[in-house]
Amino acid sequence: MAATDQEIMQRAKLYIDKLANGINPLTDEPLREDDIVNNVRISRCLFYVSGVLEKVLQNPRMAEPHSRKRAFSISREQLEKYEYSQEPLLISVIADRISALSADENTKKLSSSRITGWLVAHGFLEERVDSFGKTRKYVTKAGNELGIYQEERNGLRGPYLATLYTIDAQHFIIDNMEAILAD
Repeated sequence: MAATDQEIMQRAKLYIDKLANGINPLTDEPLREDDIVNNVRISRCLFYVSGVLEKVLQNPRMAEPHSRKRAFSISREQLEKYEYSQEPLLISVIADRISALSADENTKKLSSSRITGWLVAHGFLEERVDSFGKTRKYVTKAGNELGIYQEERNGLRGPYLATLYTIDAQHFIIDNMEAILAD
């Protein structure tokens, strides 16, 4: 009968604990004073590893391999399910709606900066330094004609400019999603 991962980790922790305390885990006899595991740095390292194993044993999900997510991708068929809003939306809402359409959980979410970066590169938004020395994105004439506009709003830290995307601008973004993702 094969041992489970949990049983193997428990056994490994037991062996490490014994070694950290200067005991041979196979014979339960004390190790010689000059044995390498009795070195203070080695012993501390073993206690540390024991603590890590304890955490993994308490939360087995920690031991699951972390797979790196792939870059965001979406098919034309998935994009056709985008629900356009008559009410203008923030780019973060648009990006979240597009991300929700992708059925692949192993891809990253679409970031709003990916979209706005493309809009800057194509002249619909421009970056300028504001009066506080921060680089901000502003709508160009071409962006305004597309259906992108800004309005002042009040937030927790005071007034700010919100960039909003009308239904026409949403259509433009969806229609150009392949180009946005290619950049």
